[in-house]
Amino acid sequence: MNGELYIVATPIGNLDDVTIRALEILKKVDYIAAEDTRHTLKLLNHFDISKPLISYYKENEKTKSELIIEKLLDGKNIALVSDAGTPGISDPGEEVIKKAIEKNIKIVPIPGACAAINAIICSGFSTKEFEFIGFLSAKRSEKIKKLEELKYDTRTLIIYEAPHKLENTLNCILEVLGDRKICIARELTKIHEEFIRGKISELINNIEYRGECVILIEGAEISKKEQDIEDLSKLSLEEHYNYYKNKNFTKKEIIKQIAKDRKMEKNEVYQYFLNK
Repeated sequence: MNGELYIVATPIGNLDDVTIRALEILKKVDYIAAEDTRHTLKLLNHFDISKPLISYYKENEKTKSELIIEKLLDGKNIALVSDAGTPGISDPGEEVIKKAIEKNIKIVPIPGACAAINAIICSGFSTKEFEFIGFLSAKRSEKIKKLEELKYDTRTLIIYEAPHKLENTLNCILEVLGDRKICIARELTKIHEEFIRGKISELINNIEYRGECVILIEGAEISKKEQDIEDLSKLSLEEHYNYYKNKNFTKKEIIKQIAKDRKMEKNEVYQYFLNK
């Protein structure tokens, strides 16, 4: 009989945030797969838990996931933990979870802390819809490209960033997205927890670049589609007509679309071009 794979969320700072259920699972499993065994030992020692550890981090994820699957197929129960928060969310875990699903191994989520959620609920921005980005690329060109894709996203954006990269990332955000309102959630659940709110231009030269951060960015005022329509509405009717004509729309389709874009009656647009 196969063992079970537990995806266990651990505290993101304050050890008292660990759940009773998480502690019970960590005590009962046969092995604990940890992103950094030294870091996880601090948590286990604090709660007087002693279990064999398997080192499982990004660089060895492929090979170690195979070892974990072997042990699960041998009937061993394993808890997967990351250094902080929920495994698989910008942390190792995705690879072994996929393989466990392929082998019909039962996967059990043990919920708990998640930096993104804790940050957005205190940001003051919309929580109705949000886009979790995680860590942006360290390469400026790739970072800019990703931000360009998000330029017209009207949802709240959530980005993780290390302190030594924060200033560069804020400059890139300002360059591509403009001077948006942001909230920097720093050192969540720790002694020096802080939420810094304001326009990027106001904060970029007036904050200390220290501590792990979550950057919350207010969504765009208008979507890409709305921006395109606004741009088309600035054209003359003839230019607007030719825009759709070049896209191989029929005359009937063009008139219908122009009327929709400009909030005009179709007959009004039809009469305009009839008289041309």
